[in-house]
Amino acid sequence: MDRLDAMQAFVRVAELGSFAAAAQQMNVARSVVTRQIAALERHLGVKLMVRSTRRLTLTSAGAAYLEKCRVILTMLDSAEGEVAAERHIPRGHIRLSVPLSFGLKRLTPLLLQFAQHYPEVQLETEYSDRHAHLIEEGIDLSIRITAQPEASDIVRVLGETRLAVVAAPSYLAQYGEPQHPLALQHHTCLAYVRGGQRQSWQFWMGEHWLTVPIRSQFAANNGDVLTEAAAQGLGLTCQPDFIVADWLAQGKVQTVLTDFPCPRPKIYAVLPSNRHIPYRVRVLMDFLAEQLANQ
Repeated sequence: MDRLDAMQAFVRVAELGSFAAAAQQMNVARSVVTRQIAALERHLGVKLMVRSTRRLTLTSAGAAYLEKCRVILTMLDSAEGEVAAERHIPRGHIRLSVPLSFGLKRLTPLLLQFAQHYPEVQLETEYSDRHAHLIEEGIDLSIRITAQPEASDIVRVLGETRLAVVAAPSYLAQYGEPQHPLALQHHTCLAYVRGGQRQSWQFWMGEHWLTVPIRSQFAANNGDVLTEAAAQGLGLTCQPDFIVADWLAQGKVQTVLTDFPCPRPKIYAVLPSNRHIPYRVRVLMDFLAEQLANQ
């Protein structure tokens, strides 16, 4: 039995609560994970897990062993990272989660550049606007754009975006251009929604933020779709600069309410809370922060 592989399998199973999920994440057959855990229990002479048809529960010995395994694996990863750092050669696997539109428009060219510059790093990237569960899904780094990260998140600011309210010239010609944020209540808006949350937009009034509830005829969880709808004259939408830039350049939409700035959501690197940050991940964060600062 390779004890290190078995320990890694045990940690994955314990964190995910499933042999099948751990096997899928590790890209091995479930039977391999089952044999590794069984061999580990025989070696230790104790039961680490109690399995039923519905759930998996750690024994008291399993819970204590899990914490020791995490320390050992973190120390091992740290030691390897320090050796690699001395050689200035990041290496290893990085599982990355990035927002869909921002990932496609801004991050993909940077990730390809990073891959060319660091050929010994293997990048696995998921493009999705959902908030991934980093520990449960084995994600090393998540990029999120938000005005306020969650209190429990371990984050690093990589940059920021600018929001703008835009509409098609045809819509403005028909319904008029709003001169004040409160006028949006009399316009058709196109809202970004996630999880059925009620939508409102914020504007800086010089001394305070004004929150304006909006009436949305068409809502979606993708800014490109909403900007396409705006370009077709269906209403106004508030979107980040990386989405509306091409539409503005082509004259298909134009900005409104420019005297009332919108918030500037920050671009965050979010890290799992249960592990040492590998050298390869630190290098990737440094690279993205430098590149995004120059855009």
